[in-house]
Amino acid sequence: MEYQAKQLFAKHGVTVTEGIVATTPEEARAAAEQLGVVVVKAQVKAGGRGKAGGVKLARTPDEAEQHASDILGMEIKGLTVRRVLVAPGASIVDEYYFSFLLDRSNRQYLCIASVEGGVEIEEVAKTNPDAVKQIPIDPGAGVDEAKAREIVAEAAFPAELADQAVDMVLALWKVFVEEDATLVEVNPLARLEGDVLEALDGKVSLDENAEFRHEDHASFEDKEAADPLEAKAKAKGLNYVKLDGAVGIIGNGAGLVMSTLDVVAYAGEAHGGVTPANFLDIGGGASAQVMADGLDVILGDEQVKSVFVNVFGGITSCDAVANGIVGALEILGDDATKPLVVRLDGNNVEEGRRILEEKNHPLVTLVETMDGAADKAAELANA
Repeated sequence: MEYQAKQLFAKHGVTVTEGIVATTPEEARAAAEQLGVVVVKAQVKAGGRGKAGGVKLARTPDEAEQHASDILGMEIKGLTVRRVLVAPGASIVDEYYFSFLLDRSNRQYLCIASVEGGVEIEEVAKTNPDAVKQIPIDPGAGVDEAKAREIVAEAAFPAELADQAVDMVLALWKVFVEEDATLVEVNPLARLEGDVLEALDGKVSLDENAEFRHEDHASFEDKEAADPLEAKAKAKGLNYVKLDGAVGIIGNGAGLVMSTLDVVAYAGEAHGGVTPANFLDIGGGASAQVMADGLDVILGDEQVKSVFVNVFGGITSCDAVANGIVGALEILGDDATKPLVVRLDGNNVEEGRRILEEKNHPLVTLVETMDGAADKAAELANA
């Protein structure tokens, strides 16, 4: 969120005013009494807060309290506002745009900067694309003072702000690299009265793969806004994303799971339009406990009417997967109430199928082909 991004900015020497976070109108009033003229800003992980009515100027504590009352609890792009940032009012002369991001397609970093930017940067990009500069950054070389001056010159920052802009670029690069970010954005980067350059807003996306290097990043998670099933899956170490359908999906390998989503969506067209309920990749180790954890999460979704377990045995053989399914059903006991359609293929598939056939669990239907299993799962969900 913005207030968290500003904390990271301040940590690395970016010129920024952090403001005061409030969770009640009364706290917003107290903050305004302390700060004077303020801007009350909704704190959600989404853009377009101002246009949605989530950013309001307050000249008095009464106004700050009223604005906070109006903003707290509102929804912006499906996210509920549970806190506001009460930031000191600023005398803005000009608004600029600046960001560093990961450019995956070109396997490099990218700086995007515009002195005609600010909150209307999207419109500027449409109407005057030449004003939005895109400057490639070699990942090996990074951004030193010479590169920062190149960026400032290409973006055409005013000469009287050039040195401040260079310092700002270097500090934002520190945030980007040292926090393992995939995006660091300032919109607007403002020129205030007295020719002071300040980050008035902030947006930071962090690479979850680097969490082991940053224990403090856990504090940035908005647990209140997290889907409870996704939170449960994360606690169990599962790669899970909730969707809106009725067929629960378990697979091993992200590519196979993505293919399974497509096959189920296609099969569902013939069965009332049912669609996948989730993405769940259990990876290579389909032990009884991993399978039980996956089923426990999926069966906790009230929308799920059937479950499709689609596994291709490789390093983990199909007999191990079959034993995992049998063990999972024993672990879950009476909590397992929805039909499972299982398709196994690959390493030791005959033994895997034999184990499931011999167990003959009433909830389990074994289907040999992926298309056939998807069709059966969609049929059971529709029924």
